[in-house]
Amino acid sequence: MGYFKNYFLIILLISTNSIIVSCSSNSEPSDSVDNPEQTVRTANDVKEDFQSIDFKSGINDITLESTTTGVFWKFRVVVPTDVDLNNLPLLFNLHGGAQNIDDDLHKTTACITSPGIDGILEAYIISPNSNGELWYSQNNQIQMVALHDLATTYLPIDKSRVAITGYSDGGNGSWFFAQFYSSLFSAAIPIATSYNTISNNGIYNPFEIPLYVIHGEEDELFPLETTQSLINKSIEVGSDIQVSIAPDLDHYQVCDYMPYFKEGVNWLVSEVWQ
Repeated sequence: MGYFKNYFLIILLISTNSIIVSCSSNSEPSDSVDNPEQTVRTANDVKEDFQSIDFKSGINDITLESTTTGVFWKFRVVVPTDVDLNNLPLLFNLHGGAQNIDDDLHKTTACITSPGIDGILEAYIISPNSNGELWYSQNNQIQMVALHDLATTYLPIDKSRVAITGYSDGGNGSWFFAQFYSSLFSAAIPIATSYNTISNNGIYNPFEIPLYVIHGEEDELFPLETTQSLINKSIEVGSDIQVSIAPDLDHYQVCDYMPYFKEGVNWLVSEVWQ
């Protein structure tokens, strides 16, 4: 996991308010000199575009242009029924199969996340598209931090109640953001994945926020024994990690993990956000 540090150091050099600007790599498009009429998008342009979105209760599938002309962030925002409520929680949902290029991968909220909070929690859900890259890629770190900043600035969200979840690659992403962006999230619920926090010097690093880990007993991609061993080592150095094992579930029974996620949401409400 040592290679993550390079991305982390890059992000540390960029403030939250200017992170969207970093997409342009501090340079204009190559043809800007030849075409003086071409304009470069700024962070304010992105913020204004986000503010202009007419969010409705329920599902909102959004395409937002970043500050890099022609580079778009695709994401779903599920808005609670009572949108007049202030200071609502926010759940980030990271999809699996992150390296697949599919414009609809982020539209899977009806499988686990939306039914998982139903009847328990009135919350916003933001489900971004990975754009064919793993969640810890620099581009996705920029996208995630930008979406967090936009949502918590312009939507009625309680910054102290923002959690992250994900399945498979998305679960790995939720582990990653819990480790390196603990100031943005109060908890994480990774599902069906394994994550090693060992550093280059062989030291296991504890997490600063609590995690509720869900794993299938018959997961053939990420054997339970491997995941449990890594969790135990993290707990030994001080991490607060709860484990929920789903009997008989393998890696591909994705939606069958929903009841276990619902238990994780109960944990989130009763033990983390109480």
